[in-house]
Amino acid sequence: MEKVISTNRKARHDYHIEENYEAGIVLTGTEVKSVRNARVNLKDSYARIDNGELFLYNLHISPYEQGNRFNHDPLRVRKLLMRKMEISRLHGKIKEKGYALIPLKLYLVRGLVKIELGLARGKKLYDKRRDIAERDSKREMERAFRDKQRAELKD
Repeated sequence: MEKVISTNRKARHDYHIEENYEAGIVLTGTEVKSVRNARVNLKDSYARIDNGELFLYNLHISPYEQGNRFNHDPLRVRKLLMRKMEISRLHGKIKEKGYALIPLKLYLVRGLVKIELGLARGKKLYDKRRDIAERDSKREMERAFRDKQRAELKD
């Protein structure tokens, strides 16, 4: 069973997500406690491959309130855990123009903190506008359908 702690809703607005990957994340004890309390912000974070290892940048995990001197730097670089073959395959794809690794959600699986990464390509402004227009038209259609059903029930 998986318990979702945080999602990056802005990622789906700013990027076309082409593939999803699951990775473990190396955390200290107080970081895990803060994550369990959902004191995490994925907003501006991203992943990069350095020397064949996967690292996560700008993930904000707030300091644990009872952590005193064992607390951590909220924005420190964190190592992600994936198989070497997956990392090398990702490295090949990221070298292509316009691709990035963006965290989509942070969750717990059987007590372990996992992160879902998306292989993403940035959206242009007109893509964002088209998505907003589609969402608005879909909402209008659903509203009209619901109003029509209510009118039929009254008759």
